Amino acid sequence: MASVDRAQPRRDRVRDARREPRGPRLDVPKDTRRQIVRRPQVDSDQFGRFAESFARFMGTARFLIYMTLFVSVWLAFNWLAPGPLRFDDFPFIFLTLMLSLQASYAAPLILLAQNRQEDRDRVIAEQDRTANSRAHADMEFLAREMASIRMALGEVATRDYVRSELRSLIQELEEKGKRDADEHDDEDWDT
Repeated sequence: MASVDRAQPRRDRVRDARREPRGPRLDVPKDTRRQIVRRPQVDSDQFGRFAESFARFMGTARFLIYMTLFVSVWLAFNWLAPGPLRFDDFPFIFLTLMLSLQASYAAPLILLAQNRQEDRDRVIAEQDRTANSRAHADMEFLAREMASIRMALGEVATRDYVRSELRSLIQELEEKGKRDADEHDDEDWDT
């Protein structure tokens, strides 16, 4: 068996050694931490869509009406209900706590929705910039083409120029014809 390995060229042995699965690398430390509690896997895109819909809802008149009704009912019940049924007396500390909790959850969700909108706006702005630069390049090309066509047309006789030249030639021929006719008539009188 050893003779077979020696008969195999060194290059082939090295290539075969590279193909064999290796164990863990020695220069990379092992991760010895174990997670006690697994982190929940959250789809960031789905959570972002939820944040956007929540932020959109919080910016509507319907949300303001619902919130106003909730606070009004809360205050009315805790102010007008008999003593033992009240669960939040006059300073309404529990209501303040509930509104603060709602605001503490709403603020990050609104910020997340704004960040997603900013990312979309950035992509749209970049697309607009590239479209504008292409349009600008096309306009420059067309302007150069128009200039070259105008230069070429400057060397070519236009229809109006040819008409005016033909009219002047016709007038010259008519005048020459009249002169020749007058000279011919004069010769007839002389003979």
